[in-house]
Amino acid sequence: MTKAAFDACIARASAVAAGAPHGYHRRMAESHYTDPRLVALYDALNPFAADTRFYVDLAARTDATRIVDIGCGTGLLACELARRGHRVTGVDPSPAMLDIARRRPGGDQVEWIEGDAAQLGAKSADLAVMTGHVAQVFLDDASFDATLAAAQATLRPGGRLAFESRNPSVSPWAAWTPELSRRVIDDPCCGAVEIWLQLIEARHDRVRFDTHYRFLRDGDTVVTSSELRFRTQATLSEALSKAGFGGLEWFGDWSRSPVDHASRELIVVAKRD
Repeated sequence: MTKAAFDACIARASAVAAGAPHGYHRRMAESHYTDPRLVALYDALNPFAADTRFYVDLAARTDATRIVDIGCGTGLLACELARRGHRVTGVDPSPAMLDIARRRPGGDQVEWIEGDAAQLGAKSADLAVMTGHVAQVFLDDASFDATLAAAQATLRPGGRLAFESRNPSVSPWAAWTPELSRRVIDDPCCGAVEIWLQLIEARHDRVRFDTHYRFLRDGDTVVTSSELRFRTQATLSEALSKAGFGGLEWFGDWSRSPVDHASRELIVVAKRD
């Protein structure tokens, strides 16, 4: 992201926070996708890392020309793929996220769509990706199935869909406590920010938790509430088959290791029938 884009994010964040009392608390479900100050933090919390490299390498290995990024967020992956010569479309329901994506270096090389996967239409894409555990935000079967169907429709025959979901077998939410999750990041926009998670409820395959952000520069605290669906490998396989995908490849980490009982990730690459 350019400095101008960061400055714009902070200006909007300041406008949102203007008039709020020092040390105020604001609770807004999923506000990390819409709150300008939290959106500005998104890249610091989700930098270019092993997961990004996995999808960049996948695009190269499969000779993908046309790629769609479902739930593209601030466009880190989409812009990197475009920089490498791929034709990329990014879709996301958050205007604040897309605003940063458009301003990112290389953002003018990507087609950006505000909405969900249904807005993609038939693009004869070679590869569709859902990164950042986007697959887990679809809480009910209907919305998840609709997203898989939309991904299938936007791919050419033989095109691939790739995404990841946290493995429920290792109960990752057990570490979502203040004591185990607390960390401080130093962000160029917002300064030092202390962040921690608080598990609210883990019931069946759904987990509810809060994320606390304390901005050390001014003492303000923002708390967001989230809920995620933890589907098993078998459940994911069934949903993909129902949506018209086969030839599933599974990996348990970003080094492409096989899935086993201790794998933290369920990473799948599926081929459109």
